[in-house]
Amino acid sequence: MTIPTPPVAPRRPHSFTAHGITIDDPYAWLKDPGYPEVTDFDILGYLAAENGYFEAVMAPLKPMTDALYEEMKARIKEDDRSVPQKDGDWLYWTAFETGGQYRKWWRRLVAGGPDELILDEPALAAGKEYFRLGALSVSNDGRLLAYAIDDNGSERFEVRIKNLATGEHYPEVIPGMLSEIVWTADDSGFLYGLANDQWRTDNARLHRLGTDPASDIELFKEADDGFRVGVSETSDRRWIIIATGDHVTSEVYLVPASDPLAPPKLVSARVPGREYDVDTHGDTLFIHTNDTHPNFRLCTASLDAPGEWEERIAASPDFYLTGISCFKDFLVIDGREDGLDQIEIHSYDAATPSRRIAFPEASYDAGLGDNPEYDMRVLRLGYESMVTPGTVYDYDVASGDMTVLKVQEIPSGYDASKYATERLKITARDGTQVPVSIVYPRDFPRDGSRPLFLYAYGAYGYAIPPGFSTGRLSLLDRGFAYAIAHIRGGDDLGQQWYLDGKLDKRTNTFNDFVDVARGLIADQWTSAGRIAIAGRSAGGELMGAVVNSDPELWGAVIADVPFVDVLNTMMDADLPLTPGEWPEWGNPIEDPKAFDLIRSYSPYDNVTAQAYPPMFISGGLNDPRVTYWEPAKWAAKLRATKTDDNVLLLKTNMGAGHGGKSGRFESLREAAEEHAFVLWQLKI
Repeated sequence: MTIPTPPVAPRRPHSFTAHGITIDDPYAWLKDPGYPEVTDFDILGYLAAENGYFEAVMAPLKPMTDALYEEMKARIKEDDRSVPQKDGDWLYWTAFETGGQYRKWWRRLVAGGPDELILDEPALAAGKEYFRLGALSVSNDGRLLAYAIDDNGSERFEVRIKNLATGEHYPEVIPGMLSEIVWTADDSGFLYGLANDQWRTDNARLHRLGTDPASDIELFKEADDGFRVGVSETSDRRWIIIATGDHVTSEVYLVPASDPLAPPKLVSARVPGREYDVDTHGDTLFIHTNDTHPNFRLCTASLDAPGEWEERIAASPDFYLTGISCFKDFLVIDGREDGLDQIEIHSYDAATPSRRIAFPEASYDAGLGDNPEYDMRVLRLGYESMVTPGTVYDYDVASGDMTVLKVQEIPSGYDASKYATERLKITARDGTQVPVSIVYPRDFPRDGSRPLFLYAYGAYGYAIPPGFSTGRLSLLDRGFAYAIAHIRGGDDLGQQWYLDGKLDKRTNTFNDFVDVARGLIADQWTSAGRIAIAGRSAGGELMGAVVNSDPELWGAVIADVPFVDVLNTMMDADLPLTPGEWPEWGNPIEDPKAFDLIRSYSPYDNVTAQAYPPMFISGGLNDPRVTYWEPAKWAAKLRATKTDDNVLLLKTNMGAGHGGKSGRFESLREAAEEHAFVLWQLKI
């Protein structure tokens, strides 16, 4: 097919000097100084030209894109609904209608009665280019609903309050919210947090029903620009939790749900590098903390002396204790062992042995589902693997019996026996064994001839679970293997795995990904140039780093909302996220070593005159996390610098943010576009 001529962004002289080094940045003009408002005619014109080029290049692929979309859509049960769950006097569930982009939220009395529609997302989204429901919370007595919506992707949510008995809304509306919503015990109001001008939630506030939000009471204010404040509640709902922290340090306060104006009770003052979170059982605090070991331990303390911690479960180098949940008669421990999810049931009597729930496959994703009540006898669990569709279980804690409530339905049909999954270990260049989850057709030949799709994230201690994907089947059925590289920077193998991929060890993340690819080639899963790779956000930074370092390995690259202008972003303390990101990446403003390290790998700063693989780059104009100009600047510099004729596309969603377009079918269409691009470039 004939490729039209791409747009060319003009170069405009711009530079800055730091630590004695001058950095030239001729595409800095793509950052609108009025952001988050973007009104500059030249910027909007360039983004429009790139979008026009994108549409022109993708137009011949429309039949393939449409076919992929219809495949993906046919695998989704359109009139799907969740398994109802009891919370107090009510059973709650969500449901999609046929053709519906968004959910409806329903309930009915446990004692019997008609179904009640409590929130209609399709009606709220009607006529909007973008819609996302944020926090949603029903009052303790079941009479009121507080919910938050975002209709442009900026993640500045608007809170509304609905009387569920009458269907009427309260007159007050709270704009600019960025938090959860937690009701007080008497349901006279709720706690929440507002985003400030820098999109940082530095506060916890109390809203009383029927009052002007301008008079809401600020219960807590954080002074550190790098910290974010969140609100939640303990499992028994006696306490409201106000937590503040950054990526490495946390501090927790407790407020009585029955007396939200009482002075917040500090659990333990912040200690740099120490994280902890809490739940309660009676008058005992259960504290999950990494104070003695990166894999966390469990401590207890009295509510009367919350800072005096006693060890209940010691930290282990083999078991990564990821979380705790207190119920009336037992305690649930979530963890990971050798990278695989584990759920353990513990008695409050420390002398009683714990019990681990067994799962059947060698690689899987499992965890607690929705368990809203404190007095639970049967736990709701979720389970899936790369070949097993999402399955909802009820687990009887007393008997150990597991009951299947729902298996993800695939209307167009699915035969798990056609696919196989394995968990591999590939040796990185420093000798570290990197896990890889892979799924492939059972007739997949191991002769290096087939294409492979490789995905990773590798940041913020977030592990990519080896779960199920209906969209992925479109690649598997065309002969692909699909692999997830569990590289350092995530916490797949524990907190140390995360620490070994951040700050001065950041390049381990990039090296691991490249070494996994080379290992898969050596084992004849695929061959160089037959690998499609993808990453989003910080995973997009990964894409930028590896196309700079090893461009010949990749046959196609998908970089969604990529964090690629790392040095400039970390040098700008006025950007919403930057101060809170310094513990993750380093502070190049104050630290010359951090400046040098970030400059050495920042994808935008390391674009060179070499051949690059075909690339599909996306951004969102309203994205507050990875600002639109990062992918735009990167694409512009790549176009001007690279020596190849491979296609490079930049697509900017002009009415969306970090998550791309909203609605379950719109997001499918975006996935179909990316799959079509990959198939085109790998000549499949």
